[in-house]
Amino acid sequence: MQSDGKTTTVTGSGAVFGGPARIMGIYYVASGTAGSVVIKDGGASGTAVITVATPASATATSYVDLSAAPIRCETSAYATIANVTSVTVLYA
Repeated sequence: MQSDGKTTTVTGSGAVFGGPARIMGIYYVASGTAGSVVIKDGGASGTAVITVATPASATATSYVDLSAAPIRCETSAYATIANVTSVTVLYA
């Protein structure tokens, strides 16, 4: 069992972690409008490494489990969110 995992929750686009990270999971709370969660490597203008579309439902939540094949951010992890109430990113 891996024990070095960390989490960051954002309610607007922002930094997840300021250094290299492996994204292990993404938990989001959707809003009443369809939206997206985009994890980028290298800050706000970095390269998108994963995009998750979210439904138009103010009560929808979902967890995207990436632990079997984590997504690597070489320099830093940044979350760009649109029409999402909050996002919690699990990383190591």
